[in-house]
Amino acid sequence: MIIPVRCFTCGKVIGDKWEHYLSLLRDGKTEKEAMDILGLSRICCRRMIFTHVNIIDNMIKYSTNTQ
Repeated sequence: MIIPVRCFTCGKVIGDKWEHYLSLLRDGKTEKEAMDILGLSRICCRRMIFTHVNIIDNMIKYSTNTQ
């Protein structure tokens, strides 16, 4: 699905950090290093980013009307 805009627990804005997080991972950073760079120090915010599964691209092919 789409990354939530805010952390469910503390309310910190995290939605704008997703693309930067992915680019840091592509550049060879570990998950811990990437989250430290993004300033995600709370475990609840780290959980929101770390456990997110981006399945929107898989779901979109089922949403079109093919009649």
